[in-house]
Amino acid sequence: MKFNLMTWTNSIKKLESNKMKYFKLEEFDDDPGTGKNMKKDFLIRLEAAREEAQIPFIILSGWRSRETNERLIKEGYKAAKNSSHLAGVAADIKCTNSADREIIVRSLINAGFSRIGIADSYIHCDSDITKNSALWLY
Repeated sequence: MKFNLMTWTNSIKKLESNKMKYFKLEEFDDDPGTGKNMKKDFLIRLEAAREEAQIPFIILSGWRSRETNERLIKEGYKAAKNSSHLAGVAADIKCTNSADREIIVRSLINAGFSRIGIADSYIHCDSDITKNSALWLY
């Protein structure tokens, strides 16, 4: 799979009209209506990755409030105090098999994501420019 400029351009046009092909802002909600806190450039990249992958991306976590993030840390989930979810530039995508994992990770890289975490049941991606590029396992 290679990055496709036409796919990227089409994704930008759709988001500029506030309409995404593959996602609804509600999928990124912490509380109802908070998905609007997601950054547009992140969503453009995620749309491009989804277009390339041609498999569903089920969003498990998008934007998070500080309270939700702190609760997740206390409950033992792998949430960082300075999580990129707090800035609206991260998502966790459900993934439980190797075939889909390879497709999703490749499409994320081709769409320009340089921060990707791989767990047994999900893939984290973010476009946080305050952090170094990284690929990690949970």
